Amino acid sequence: MFTIGGLVFLLLCVFGSFIASGGAIGPLVASMPFELVSILGAAVGTFLMANSLHDIKHTVGGFKKVLKGPAFKKADYVEMLSLLYFFVKLASSKGATAIEPHIERPETSSAFAAFPKVLANHHAGAMICDYLRMVGMTVDDPHQLDDIMARELKKTLSEELHPCHALQSMSDALPALGIVAAVLGVIKTMSKISEPPAVLGEMIGGALVGTFLGVLLAYGMVAPIAARMSAVVMEEAKYYELIRAVLVAHLHGNPPQISIESGRKMVPNEHMPSFQELETAVQNMQIA
Repeated sequence: MFTIGGLVFLLLCVFGSFIASGGAIGPLVASMPFELVSILGAAVGTFLMANSLHDIKHTVGGFKKVLKGPAFKKADYVEMLSLLYFFVKLASSKGATAIEPHIERPETSSAFAAFPKVLANHHAGAMICDYLRMVGMTVDDPHQLDDIMARELKKTLSEELHPCHALQSMSDALPALGIVAAVLGVIKTMSKISEPPAVLGEMIGGALVGTFLGVLLAYGMVAPIAARMSAVVMEEAKYYELIRAVLVAHLHGNPPQISIESGRKMVPNEHMPSFQELETAVQNMQIA
C-alpha cells in the first residue's frame, strides 16, 4: 500500500510542480509514449539478456513481495517457535528417535498438523525435517550443523536477492538508455534543421523527454522497488535463521526454554513476541 501511495505522490509532485510552474504538458504528453517504448523496451531487452527464465519468473513473483510486504507476522513466528519447542523438548526428554515419526512423514504428523502454516511452507518444513534427521543420524557437533545450515541459508538468501540485484542493474542502466532516446531525438531534430524555430524547439523538447524519463524511471521507480524487495527478502530470511538458532542451541545442550529463547531473539523487533507471550503459547500447545 505504501509503495503504491509513494509512487502516486511522486508522480503528483513531479508533474504537478511542472504544470504549476507554467510548464506546457502538451509536448511532454505527445513525446512520452514513444520515449517510453524506446527506453522501457531497451531496459526490458537488457533484462532478458542478463537473466535466465527462472530468474525472470522469480523477479515477477518478487513484485508481490513489494506490494504485500513480508509474508511472516508475529503469529507465524510464534507458531514456528512453538513447533520447534515441541521437537527439542521431545528430543531432550525421550531422545532423537522420538521425533522420527514426525519428520519422516510430516503430512501425517500431529505436531505439524497443529501448525498448518509451517507445514504449508515447504521450505521451512523441509528444513526442519532435514536437520532434525541429521541430528538423529548422530550429527551431534553443533558447530558442524551450524556451518551446514549457515551455508544453505546463505545460498538461499543469495538466490532470493537475485531479482533485487537484477532490478538494480536495470535501474543503473535506465539513465543511459534515456540518453540514447534523447540522442535519437536530437538526430531527428537535426534532420529537420530547415524547419522554423518553433518547430525545432518542440522537437528538442521532445528529445529531452527521453533523458527526463530515464532518470525518473531509474531513481523514482525501479531503484525504490528494488530496495523494497531487498528489505522484504532480508526480513523473511529471519524466519529461517531462527530455525538454525534453535537447533544449534539445542545441540549445545541447552534446555528447551533456552533454545527457543535463542530463536526468539532472531525475530525482527516489529514482530518479536515477548517472553511471556511465547511462554503462554508453548504452554497452551495441544499436540496429541
